[in-house]
Amino acid sequence: MKALNREDFALLMEGLGPFEPEPAMAVGVSGGADSLALALLLNDWLADRGGSLLALTVDHGLRRGSAEEAAEVGALMRRLGIAQETLHWRGEKPSASRQAAAREARYALMTRACEKRGILHLALAHHQEDQAETFLLRLGRGSGLDGLAAMAPLAETAGLRLLRPLLTVPKARLEESLRQRHIAWAEDPSNEDAAFARVRLRRLLPDLAREGLTPGRVGTASRHLGRARAALETDVAALLARAARPHPAGFVVLSPAVLAAAPGEVSLRALARCLMIVGGGAYTPRLDRLERLHGQLAAGLKRGVTLGGCRILAQGESWLIVREAGRCAEEALAPGECLLWDGRFELSLGRRRGAALGAKSGKLTVGALGTAGWRRLLAELSPSKSQLARLVPPAARAALPALSDRKGLVAVPLLGYFRDGTAAKRLIRCRFAPTNGLTGAAFTVV
Repeated sequence: MKALNREDFALLMEGLGPFEPEPAMAVGVSGGADSLALALLLNDWLADRGGSLLALTVDHGLRRGSAEEAAEVGALMRRLGIAQETLHWRGEKPSASRQAAAREARYALMTRACEKRGILHLALAHHQEDQAETFLLRLGRGSGLDGLAAMAPLAETAGLRLLRPLLTVPKARLEESLRQRHIAWAEDPSNEDAAFARVRLRRLLPDLAREGLTPGRVGTASRHLGRARAALETDVAALLARAARPHPAGFVVLSPAVLAAAPGEVSLRALARCLMIVGGGAYTPRLDRLERLHGQLAAGLKRGVTLGGCRILAQGESWLIVREAGRCAEEALAPGECLLWDGRFELSLGRRRGAALGAKSGKLTVGALGTAGWRRLLAELSPSKSQLARLVPPAARAALPALSDRKGLVAVPLLGYFRDGTAAKRLIRCRFAPTNGLTGAAFTVV
């Protein structure tokens, strides 16, 4: 198998650009062949452009010797002239779904490390076989179009671009690239553990290839589906621009007429996006439940219905989608901290401690205002602010974020209520910033 050279890699990176002059990038490096090869290829690519690379290694602490393995990766990176940092997954580890939890922890640690250093690009070494495995795993779980599009070569988050330049490259080419440089790699023992579905599927790939289902052909199918997904996302975004009106108080007003005029798949997806931003969810509701709700709405909304932590009810000629207040958990917010409460509202406090906040620590509790809280609030508001507060529909009021201490209600920022002037100065931010926006970065196909 031919090694992947600098020219080949430059063509792969070209499809993920453009990049800023002298780009700074990070790369996840575990010590395996794929991530080591990516680190070396990326380091050469950046050197040609005056850029810099930081290798990030995560010590999950899930098995004995993991710290030593991470140290070995760090030593190798230093010998190769690549800056490296080891990140540690602290705290208790889950007993179930450990691979999924480890993956989430790994992404979170690397994302924070990039944000801390102002790095905008994080490269990941998923290759052709990884893409094929992802497709087949999702196929076996009954995934729809979005899932079968598998991994995107470029995914954009709020502050970071995730780059996967090797999705069309066989693992054997990456291993050959290391052999030509006389660099040895490590094998993760978990890659041979048949307790994991991905490992069991990986062992089936040779048999599937003999029947024509090679990783390359599976990857091609995934790219075709990715193009279909990208086209649908464009149509959904255009529909939402006409049909949905999100409000800073965390609710959405939706036009049934505009939604009904759209193709079924497009309107179904638009409805899912509305439920995600109001409910603060990271994922869409289950498809069968979403389709049932979609059918109910198409038949006419005679009474309120619920799904995804939301209530959907009629408001004149429109539908109103609000958060179910009873689903909102209370969370603590300390001085200097930023909190995404309920997956919907971003709040942050200044660092200065003050008696005006009630507790010596200056901590506050963030929770849903509730109907009783709304009644108490009206008694405190001035006539002008009371009139402004009543602009929020009654069904949306109970789920508004409210800050409290031992003495009671401190602030309901979105309605302009603060117990005193000091409390108002301490709150730096309170804004509607759901985990998933009404529209996001489009699925990318290169």
